[in-house]
Amino acid sequence: MSAAAQERMPALYLSHGAPPLADDPIWPGQLAAWSAELPRPKAILMVSAHWEEAPLALGAVRTVSLVYDFWGFPEHYYQVTYAAPGAPELAESVRKLLRAPGTPVQDIPDRGLDHGAYVPLVEMFPAADIPVLQISMPTLDPVRLMEIGRRLAPLRDEGVLIVGSGFFTHNLAALRHTGGGVPAWSSEFDDWGRRALEARDWDALLDFLDKAPAGRYAHPRTEHFAPLFVTMGAADDGAGPAVPESVIDGFWLGMAKRSVQFG
Repeated sequence: MSAAAQERMPALYLSHGAPPLADDPIWPGQLAAWSAELPRPKAILMVSAHWEEAPLALGAVRTVSLVYDFWGFPEHYYQVTYAAPGAPELAESVRKLLRAPGTPVQDIPDRGLDHGAYVPLVEMFPAADIPVLQISMPTLDPVRLMEIGRRLAPLRDEGVLIVGSGFFTHNLAALRHTGGGVPAWSSEFDDWGRRALEARDWDALLDFLDKAPAGRYAHPRTEHFAPLFVTMGAADDGAGPAVPESVIDGFWLGMAKRSVQFG
C-alpha cells in the first residue's frame, strides 16, 4: 500500500440532493471543490438515507446497475451511470469489523448504488475510478448508528473515505405547502444544528427530535439525518469526534444542504 493510501481519511456527512442537483448552478461545483481538497481515497464506504435494511447489508462488491429510486423525473436522469469498481476487499474488512454474536451481516450482491450514493459521487469523483461499497442502515436509532460508525473507524487508517449521505433538513410534504424562500423550520433547525456541531454537543444531536427547534418538522422521518451519526461515530477517537467543518451550507429548494467534514 502506498503512503498516500495510508493517510488517515476524514469522515464526511453530506446532503446529497435529488437527481436535478446536476443542473444546479452552484452545488455541483461546491462538491467538486470539496473532493479536490481531500486526500485521494483507496476506497469509499457509503451510508445512504435511501437504504434501510436489517440485518446490516453489504451491497454489490462488483459493478452492477444503479438503483434509480425516484419517480416522475425526466428520462435523462434515468440514463446516468456511475460504473465505479467494486470493493470486495473493503467488504471483507467491513464484515470483520461489524460481524459479532447477535450482530449478523448479510450480503445483497445485486444491490447497486442508490441516488443518495451516486448523485454526490458523480460530482465529487466523476472518473468513477475509486472502488465504492454501500452498506445499509439497519436501524434509525442514533446511538446504535454511532456505534456502527465507531466500529468502522479503523477503515479511515486504511485510506477509506466514510461518507454518510442524507439531507440536513428534509420534509418534502411541508415544502409542497410553502411559498418561495426558506421556511422557518428549515432555517431554525439548520442554525441549531450548526451550533450544536460547533459546540460538540453530541448529546443534543443524538436527541435532536426533542432538543432542536422544529426537530420533528425538519425531520418527520429521520432517515436523512441518521447517516450523520455513522459519520460521527467513525470520527470518534475516544474523546468524541473533533469539531467538524461545515464545508457546504445554504439551502436548496428550502432544505438545508449543510455538509460537514470531521478530520
